[in-house]
Amino acid sequence: MAQSYAYRGSDGLIDAMAGRLEAAGLARASEVAAADVVITFCTSQGALEDLYFGEGGVIQSAMPGALLIDLSATTPSFAREMSAVATVSDLALVEAPLVVADVAAADALSRENAACFAAGEADAVTRARPVLEALFGQVSEEGAPGSAQLARAAYTLQLAAQVIGAVEADALFRATRRSVSCGNAGEGERPGGASPAAAQVLEAVAAERFTGAYNAEMLMSALSAAIMAADDVELILPQAEAALHLLELLAVVGGADKSPAALSLVYGDESECAKHGLDWTRAEEVYGAGKHDGEDDYAFEDDGCGCGHDHEHRYDDYEGYDLDDPYGTFSNN
Repeated sequence: MAQSYAYRGSDGLIDAMAGRLEAAGLARASEVAAADVVITFCTSQGALEDLYFGEGGVIQSAMPGALLIDLSATTPSFAREMSAVATVSDLALVEAPLVVADVAAADALSRENAACFAAGEADAVTRARPVLEALFGQVSEEGAPGSAQLARAAYTLQLAAQVIGAVEADALFRATRRSVSCGNAGEGERPGGASPAAAQVLEAVAAERFTGAYNAEMLMSALSAAIMAADDVELILPQAEAALHLLELLAVVGGADKSPAALSLVYGDESECAKHGLDWTRAEEVYGAGKHDGEDDYAFEDDGCGCGHDHEHRYDDYEGYDLDDPYGTFSNN
C-alpha cells in the first residue's frame, strides 16, 4: 500500500475516517503534490469540478503516477470525464462513491456501516482496493469508469424513497393520533418499517435521534447527482425531485447537518422544530422574499434553495415540466 495520502473536501468525512487510514499504514500529507494517494469528497458538483479542474486543483497539483480516489456522488458522464483527464495527465483515478447502510445511525460513517461502489481502469482499481478496504466494510467493483456512479445513483433513488416513505408514514400516524375525530386511534403505536432502511429511520425518529455522521447535505448531494444523471439521458424522476425538494427545505430551516431522519421534523409543528434547532422563519425569508403575484410557491432565491449549498438541479431545468401540473408529463420527449 502507498505510504502517504492527502485529503481534500468535506472535513466531516475525513474526521471519521482518518484513523482507519493511519491504522492501514498511510501517513497524511499536507500537500497534494507530496501524496501517493489523493482522496476527495465533495457535496456539490460545482465544488467537485473546481477541486479537480480549477486553478491549482488536484489534476494540476498531484504528482505523476499518483492514485486519485473520489468518494463523491456525481454523474456517470462526469466520472468518465474525470477518468479520461486523469489518464492523459499521467494519473490514475478511481470513482468510489460513498453509500451507507443505515443513514440514521449516529456512527453512520463507521467502517461497518459505510460502503462504496468502485470503478475505473482495472489497474487503478487494483491499486485502490487496499485503501478502500481500509475505509469501507464493503467494496463493490462495478467495472469501467462511470459504472460506479450509475450503481450509486440507483441505490440513492431507492434509499431516498424509503426514507421519505418512512417519514411520511410516521407523520400520518402522529396526525391521526392528534385528530379529535379519530379519538385514540393509533395511540401508543408507530408504523412498522417496510424495509430495513425504513425501520432504521423510524427508530431514529422515535428516539428523536436527529444527529449523525451522515447528514442531509450528503443525501442531497447524492440525490441531486442521481437526478442530473437522469437529465443526461432525458429522463425526469418526479419522486426523486420531490424528495430533493423536501431535503432542500430541511436545509433551509437549518437542518443540512442533521441526519436524514430529521426530515420528520418538517411535518411537525414549529415548536418541535425549534426544540431541535430548526428555524421556520428562514423558510419564510427564502420562499417568501421577493414573491410577486403570479409566481409559484416553489420559487427559490438566486442561490438555489437559499441554504448556502449548491445542489445544481432545479425544476425549471426541465422543458415541459410544469410545477402547477407536475404529473402532466414525465418525459422531455
